[in-house]
Amino acid sequence: MILMTLNLKITFIPLVALLMSSAACQSQHSDIIAEGAELVLVADDYTFTEGPAVDAEGNVFFTDQPNNRILKWSPDEGVSVFMQPSGRANGLYFDHEGNLLACADEKFQLWRIDSDKNVTVLWEQFEGLDLNGPNDLWVDPNGGIYFTDPYYQRPYWERSESAMKKEQVYYISPDMGNIKVVIDDFARPNGIIGSADGKTLFVSDRGNNKTYSYEILEDGMLSEGTLFCELGSDGMTIDNQGNVYLTGDGVTVFDKNGKQIEHIPTGKKWTANVTFGGPNQDLLFITAMDSVFTLQMNVKGVRN
Repeated sequence: MILMTLNLKITFIPLVALLMSSAACQSQHSDIIAEGAELVLVADDYTFTEGPAVDAEGNVFFTDQPNNRILKWSPDEGVSVFMQPSGRANGLYFDHEGNLLACADEKFQLWRIDSDKNVTVLWEQFEGLDLNGPNDLWVDPNGGIYFTDPYYQRPYWERSESAMKKEQVYYISPDMGNIKVVIDDFARPNGIIGSADGKTLFVSDRGNNKTYSYEILEDGMLSEGTLFCELGSDGMTIDNQGNVYLTGDGVTVFDKNGKQIEHIPTGKKWTANVTFGGPNQDLLFITAMDSVFTLQMNVKGVRN
């Protein structure tokens, strides 16, 4: 795929202090970014940031997986440590009761963390075998959980190969009593997000550098996949116009028909994940390598 000309102008502070405060991000063609908005550096003292998830108040929780911790960003109070250790949490998402769900891949588990930081293991095996390592997840309107389970060898694992034959996408029923495979033909599933109405699921196959869309059926199963775009993604989010945000080389935005409409560079080697945060859900929150950024938007997230 030939990427569009960048619609975003980014101005750097001198190279020695790359993005130490902010980078000017001014859209030339797309109107999804607020006029004159700047990519603001929130913090840059991490090892690898991932998994941003927004709560009902607009606070964003994210992970620093190599340091085994979950952090919390508040618009008023900045960043603080929420939980450490954190089961080597990667992707995060809030359920409808306000519990934080975490892809805790230290022991190949999916966790539920309540407001008192009590942990419940929701799932850890499939057909008697350890999962590869839950990576990213999305909660549907009924409370069911879709999650991706790729295999990325971790330095803290004792195992050196997967017990599973495939890297798959799973669905856990709303009562947390049943799990089933919903995608089994990906090379390496990774980013996942659903539409606001709960009718469409977008899933990235990073192994083949493609993203697909699926109709969500009544029983939680999926229709046959349709190619959404010729680009894979690490983490993903969606806005109230139905635009889908993919990550990797910065943030690349596609409209609901799979046409690229924007590219947001971060100045980092890899951009891992993205969500909408803040009280109005109009701040794009971006995790990229050792840093986290925000960008004021004209569109909003659809989580709460």
